[in-house]
Amino acid sequence: MIDLKYLQNNFEEASAKLQKKGVDTATLENLKMLFASLKEANATLEASKAEQNSMSKLFGQYKREGKDITELKAKVDANKEAMIPLQEKAREAEEALYNVALAMPNFPDDSVPEGADEEDNVELRKVLEPKTFSFEPKEHWALAEANGWIDFERGVKLAKSRFSVLRGEAARLERALINFFLDTNATKGFEELCVPFMNNAAMLQGTGQLPKFEDDLFKIEEEDLYLIPTAEVPLTNMYHDEILAEKDLPVLMTGYTPCFRKEAGSAGRDTRGMIRQHQFDKVEMVAIAHPDKSDEVFEMMVQNASDILTSLGLPHRVVELCGGDLGFSAATTIDLEVWLPGQNKYREISSISNTRDFQARRAKIRFKDGKKNRFVHTLNGSALAVGRTLIAIMENYQNEDGTITIPTVLQKYM
Repeated sequence: MIDLKYLQNNFEEASAKLQKKGVDTATLENLKMLFASLKEANATLEASKAEQNSMSKLFGQYKREGKDITELKAKVDANKEAMIPLQEKAREAEEALYNVALAMPNFPDDSVPEGADEEDNVELRKVLEPKTFSFEPKEHWALAEANGWIDFERGVKLAKSRFSVLRGEAARLERALINFFLDTNATKGFEELCVPFMNNAAMLQGTGQLPKFEDDLFKIEEEDLYLIPTAEVPLTNMYHDEILAEKDLPVLMTGYTPCFRKEAGSAGRDTRGMIRQHQFDKVEMVAIAHPDKSDEVFEMMVQNASDILTSLGLPHRVVELCGGDLGFSAATTIDLEVWLPGQNKYREISSISNTRDFQARRAKIRFKDGKKNRFVHTLNGSALAVGRTLIAIMENYQNEDGTITIPTVLQKYM
């Protein structure tokens, strides 16, 4: 979560940062009011505690002087009783501030471009030139039907809309991509982990999905468990409420998981094909880094994801997200968008973010810096979204007769 001390001590500066991310002034004024309420409640409680301490010290003096302590004892007991509602008021004020703060997004870096939405994102560079076809390239759902690769109808029958079934060569290609991504990440120092696909609420709060985005999660009935929306959740929370040694940083982790999202708010968007599914496969990178080194790790992760796309021969572009399009937990984000000739546009295939100490503060992930404990920086990114990579291969490697060529680096996995 955001640093509340920084927010309180630098309210105008912090408010400007949050407004860059779309937080409205009414929410910020409410925060200011909650700070004032907590300050007032704590001041009243501290004054009562000071009075209690002052009176308690008189007992020894009264005894030495032979004075009757009956009246003093009555005053101390009365003040003690009066402190109970004051303590409760201070606790409620602190809880109210904490609950609102949990729903506040991370501060964006100063370098993040101004902007309202994805239209204001900044293209940094393009990698590889899109292929020129001698025929009209088809979209992936048409290719899927021609090759018998994706069964959309039976996916709906088995579950509901936004589910699909991969068949034959497509299922093998999905598996090949997962192995290729994990193997490539391992060469960059990422340890492979196989993690639970269900996590408890504390873990999802740690990485920022709860409480704000509960409507987009699939919850297990009568259990404190949710299907994970991304491997970012279990990988980051591997060190939940732990203190790491500085020498062990950075911790680099990768893992394959299916991901589950309700896609709340996406009605009418990408209803055809596999672009936006309730269940999809992804290989994730997560880093837990020293604050002084997180920018370096961030650049490495972006380059790694880009190199994977390049090795697959997939044209893509590198885009810096503006404030209005930045995710809840992110301080800065670079998206990789792959070229889809069937759609004649670039579509997101990886999103790599540095959350600074936002998630670490929520999940209590620290490291020992000399005698002092400090929050780490956490980073996450896809390398890559498997289904979207499959789609990109289908569209970029399609032949005029409708067949699909398998990229050279994947042939050994097939």
